[in-house]
Amino acid sequence: MMRLRLLAALGAALLLAGCGDGDVQEVRDWMKKVERETVPAVKPLPEPKDFVPYAYQPGTAIEPFSETKLLNELARVAANSPNPLQPDAGRVREVLENYPLDTMRMVGTLQKAGVNYALVQIDASIFQVKAGQRIGQNHGLVTRVSEGAIDIREVVQDPTGDWVARKATIELADSKESSK
Repeated sequence: MMRLRLLAALGAALLLAGCGDGDVQEVRDWMKKVERETVPAVKPLPEPKDFVPYAYQPGTAIEPFSETKLLNELARVAANSPNPLQPDAGRVREVLENYPLDTMRMVGTLQKAGVNYALVQIDASIFQVKAGQRIGQNHGLVTRVSEGAIDIREVVQDPTGDWVARKATIELADSKESSK
């Protein structure tokens, strides 16, 4: 029994010794050769530009961080180029324009006289919404009502003061969510 164990241990040792280094040395030699032959190509950094500080004279110029300066520039740009997307400030707002889109949930659809309506839930109230109706606080206009979503075109001001259109969607709420 003891002899059998000794033979098994000796056989295992011989098997492990046979595994040895194998082709690892060949791979290491290849890696060293490639490392010697590879010349990295690094572009030199560009020379730094000279910085010329601006001499600000308080009292003689407009304060650079003044809100008035920004508002004056926005007013000048708006006066020179009227934007066709600019909303009509005199228009009477609709009820659903008092709520942000993220407080609205589409809970269903219905069809009356061939017109598709979406059922929109805000808090505990349900509203019927159709294409052409105003919705949301960003001058939103419902462009399409489908069984799965309400497509909306909103008009907002970008940082330069221009009025731009963006798309928004309210998708049908999952039945799992409505059962919570």
